[in-house]
Amino acid sequence: MAIDTSTTGVNLNDVLAASGVSTGTTKKTATDTTSQTGNSTLGKDAFLQLLVTQMQHQNPLDPQDNGEFVAQLAQFSSLEGITSLNESVTNITSAMASSQALQASSLVGRSVIVQNDKAVVDTADSFNGQFVVPQAIDGAKITVKDKDGNTVKTIEVGEQKAGYADFIWDGTNASGEKVDPGTYTFTASTTVDGQSVQMNTLLPAKVTSVSFNTTGEMVLNLAGVGKVSLADVQTIGI
Repeated sequence: MAIDTSTTGVNLNDVLAASGVSTGTTKKTATDTTSQTGNSTLGKDAFLQLLVTQMQHQNPLDPQDNGEFVAQLAQFSSLEGITSLNESVTNITSAMASSQALQASSLVGRSVIVQNDKAVVDTADSFNGQFVVPQAIDGAKITVKDKDGNTVKTIEVGEQKAGYADFIWDGTNASGEKVDPGTYTFTASTTVDGQSVQMNTLLPAKVTSVSFNTTGEMVLNLAGVGKVSLADVQTIGI
């Protein structure tokens, strides 16, 4: 549906100016709602004004076909729907960002459990950890090492079924003496068919801060561990 100022008897520039759109061309199709006129976008308001203007100034001897009007009204309805959808998506994105920020602030200072082999341990209290058992085993051992790689203690664990198994370290060395607080490494291993098999450990860590990466994903900064994605957290404690 092209509007030509030489045939409609109305100045197209006046219509565009009334809708707030600057004019950089003298011809414009009303169906082209996303193209640029001058430095501004021809939006839905200008589109509707152009449509009404064409209806008012059409040639009475050769009126616009009804089918074309229906098609243009359908396009206008689609434009309105897309605009509303964009606004809804923007509002949802904003609400999710606010929710993430609130969730992030509530995680600081709390303890989470992640798959890792290092943990900051206050040896004044017992330390609880887990390891993943891939299949039923007769027994396992947890080797505790200090920051220098020296073995502090070996914890023997009995028969376990496939799944998650717990272990406790009382903060003492092989001689039963309390060791200093600090960062320790925990290695879980077992023997399967005469071969030594290492198993993954799940250890608690405290959230020191929360940040967001370039994709908007929440990243937890854990004491003694570093940056961990929220999706990698197994359990959130107190």
